[in-house]
Amino acid sequence: MLASPLTLLAYVLAGTIFGLLALKTGLPAAPLAGALIGAAVVSMSGRVEVAEWPSGTRTALQIGIGTVIGTGLTRASFDQLQNLWRPAVLITVTLVLTGIVIGLWTSRLLGVDPLITLLGAAPGGISGMSLVGADYGVGAAVAALHAVRLVTVLLVLPLVVKLLAPLGLGNS
Repeated sequence: MLASPLTLLAYVLAGTIFGLLALKTGLPAAPLAGALIGAAVVSMSGRVEVAEWPSGTRTALQIGIGTVIGTGLTRASFDQLQNLWRPAVLITVTLVLTGIVIGLWTSRLLGVDPLITLLGAAPGGISGMSLVGADYGVGAAVAALHAVRLVTVLLVLPLVVKLLAPLGLGNS
């Protein structure tokens, strides 16, 4: 059954408020993570019914996210890829294989559904992998794993770069 407009509004408001608050942190993808947390807080509170979005909402969001990502791929990106295709292939294959190994190992070690751990260990972003997970009925769990990964990476990698910069990192 479709949720009432007030229920959907509660989720949209929570997502918007938390997304805007997260935006003030300056972290990349903060609005996405903030909106995810805001909607999750509302959902987990038990005070608002679980949202059943109108048919086509997920498809519209996927088209929107794909369009936003696609607009970032410019002619300059393509020109760079002509020089970087070998590292791109090596990095992609390595990340996918590592994600599969880590996902299956985590599932077995911790007794978690392998679908969740495989999608959670995949080298994609929160939005894309959560939408893939949602198609399989595990979107929230996949989003949670990616949110932890993203926040950790955003906090740790800048520190690593700062520590390695005096050693010549980034001076090609």
